Formats: sequence, C-alpha cells, structure tokens
Amino acid sequence: MVWATGKQLQGGKYVIQGVLGQGGFGINYKARHVSLNHDVVIKTPNEYLQYEPDYHKYVARFIEEAQVLARLSRDPHPSIVGVHDLFQEGTIYCLVMNFVEGENLFELVRRRGAISEAEAVRYICQIGEALTLVHQVGLTHRDAHPGNILLRQNSRAVLIDFGIAKELVPSTYTSTGAVGNEGFAPYEQVHRGSREPNVDVYCLAATLYYTLTGQRPTKGLDRKLYQEPLIEPQRIVPEISKQVNQAILKGMALEPKKRPQSMQVWLKLLEIPTVLTPPPVHEQEFFHPSANQTSRQPFRTANTRKAKTIPWVRLTVIAGYYLVIGFFLVMVEAEVEPEPWIMAMAGAAAAAVAVTVAGAVAVGGVAGAAAWAVAWVGAVGVGVAVGGVDVGLAGAVTMTVTVAVAGAWAREKLEESFSKFHTFLILLGTSWLGLGLGWLLASIFR
Repeated sequence: MVWATGKQLQGGKYVIQGVLGQGGFGINYKARHVSLNHDVVIKTPNEYLQYEPDYHKYVARFIEEAQVLARLSRDPHPSIVGVHDLFQEGTIYCLVMNFVEGENLFELVRRRGAISEAEAVRYICQIGEALTLVHQVGLTHRDAHPGNILLRQNSRAVLIDFGIAKELVPSTYTSTGAVGNEGFAPYEQVHRGSREPNVDVYCLAATLYYTLTGQRPTKGLDRKLYQEPLIEPQRIVPEISKQVNQAILKGMALEPKKRPQSMQVWLKLLEIPTVLTPPPVHEQEFFHPSANQTSRQPFRTANTRKAKTIPWVRLTVIAGYYLVIGFFLVMVEAEVEPEPWIMAMAGAAAAAVAVTVAGAVAVGGVAGAAAWAVAWVGAVGVGVAVGGVDVGLAGAVTMTVTVAVAGAWAREKLEESFSKFHTFLILLGTSWLGLGLGWLLASIFR
C-alpha cells in the first residue's frame, strides 16, 4: 500500500505530499516536516517485502546502513544527501533525508542534449569524491545512475537514494531493470547483487557515457550473455577527448577484475594531464556505428593536450648575453686593451662559470645552491685576475645577477612545456651556442 497525500506520520510530525519514485525495494515520498516547515524525503521498504522469508535481514541491513549514512551526515559532504531521522511507522521503517531541489542528469540531458565534457566531468568528479567517502565507511551506493544525481542551482551535483539492502530483494523486483537504471548496472550486480566498490565505478562511468553522448550504454547483462557490443563514446561524439573516452571504457570494462578497483583510481584517469592506456577489452566489444546512428548533438571542447612551445625570444636574449661574454673573453686573451669595465664584465662572466649558473637556475634545490656558490667564487676569481679586486667584484655582481635573471626568465616559460632536466639541457645548449658565436665573432675582428 502506498501512502496517500496528506498522510500524517509520527503523530503529525511529517505529512506526506506525494510519491517521488518507486523501485523494487523501496518507495521515496516527498513529505513536510511540520514543525520545521521544510520539505524532506522519506524512504520506506515496499510493503510486499514483509512477506519475504528474508525480510528481517532486509530490515537489519536497512537500519545498519541508515545509521552509517546518519554518521556521515554529522560531517556532511556537499554531494551526499543528508540523513536526519529513522523511525518506525506501524510495521514500516522510514528513513528521513534532505529534499534536494533541482533536476537530475536524465532531465538535464533530455532538455539540453549531450553536455560539454568539462561540465560533465565536473559533475562526475563531485559524485566520485562523495562515493570515495561512502566506500571508506564500508558502503556501496549501487544506483549511481543519472536519475539519482541531482543538480543544485549552484551547479553542485548531489547523490541521492542509496540502494540499501538491495541484494536481499528478489531479482524479479530489483530496480536495475527499471527504465531509469537500464544500462547503468554491471552484469554482476544484476546477476548476483555484488556490493564491491567497482560496481559504483561502472555505474558512474556509464553515467558519464550517457551525459556526454545522450545515449544509454548497452546493458551489462546483454554484453555478457549475448555479446552485445558497447559503442565507444568517442565514436558517437568525436569531440570527446581520448583521455575521457578511455576512462569511460576502463570504468565500464565488462569483467570486474579489469576495472579500476577503487573510485580513487578511476578518478585519476580523468585528471589532466594523465596519460591513459586503453582498457584490455575484447576487440568485439566496440564497433563503429552507421551514419544514421551518429546523428547526435555534438559539442566543442578544448583540447586538453598542450603543445610544447619554445620561448625563442627569451632564449635569443640569453644567447646574446653569452655572445658578449665570449667575445670579450677572446679579446682579453688576445691582449687587446679594452676599457676596465669591459675587462670586469668579461672576467666575471667566464664561460664555464656562466654555464654553471644556467644549470643552477634550471635545476634548483641543493645541487642548484652548490652550483651558485661555484659560479660566484669562479666569477669573482676570474674578474680579479683580469681587472683587479674592485673591478672583479663589481663585474661579478653585475654579470652573475644578469645571467641569473635571464636564466630564470627563460626557465619559467620553458618549464610550462618541458621537464627540469630538458629545461637544463636547453639552457646549457643556448649558453654554449652564445659563447661559440662570441668566440667566432671576436676571432674575426681580432
């Protein structure tokens, strides 16, 4: 029996306003908390379950998981629906949860079509982080399909309606075959009621599939029993990035052991710029749909793979510094009498010292500090030898700071595209190129 609108519970504390949804194991009602004057959701088992021989096990699991969810609500996660009360109305147990205002992902996709990758991944990551917390306390949601993910007005996705005690419900009544959940449950959940965390991985990956393509994925049981293929999401919407495409396929791997075994591991596959490996799925799993199957609402998304760029202007400036250094070093060696300040610059910025400074700027850390010390001592020593103590110290300060600033200026841009080691090699090559050109130029004019 379904409670009618206006039904009072707990002596008038709650008033039923209507049915929100009904599955094989429970009914969700929208109700009013009279004294607090706000809406709540009340979840109850279906009445027919009272006649099942394992009903007492179902009730025990229902109470146990409700208590765990209530403990989670003491330190609430913004993407997990809050639980506030558990009571018994006659012979029926009732779980009271927050009422979340907003549309679910099914409604969003029906209204807008396939949504952008950036937006979809943001919602899925929010729910994935919530499920990570749920798994840490020993629970599994098992119903993380688009109908159970609501979107608040602040664009925060909220997970509702946990599949409490689902494996105790007869398979003829389970909601996995219902229209809302069709295609989002892995075969082992439908077949034997698995409660492993990778069940939620599959459900959430399937939800991302639907959100990005606007199509329900092939049902897991049909893939297992009838070898029905799963259309690769990138075949439906080519704008889906390779990374997200492969994360979905890994999360929806048919066999549980081939999926990521935790939600944290799967979420890392969605992180940028993680490099992914395609899942080891049988080659018959995927096929390219015909032209009439690909008529969808594609969207544009930014390419997440950044191109490597070389800051040629900055490197040219550094090479110019070293060209001047090399030029004056050759002139001093040839005993051409330049001005004292020229002698200071040349001596203080000897070639080997300058290269060491470039390495210190690129590598940093302890090794970089040691290289700085060697650079400073070397610069002063050579400067003193060439131009005297005063000239040497002045030249050392001037040119060491100049080279350091120039190297840091280029390094900052280089490390946006290259590792520290490759940045060091590029700066090293630039410095030697400049020194070589300076030597060549001085040899010509000497």
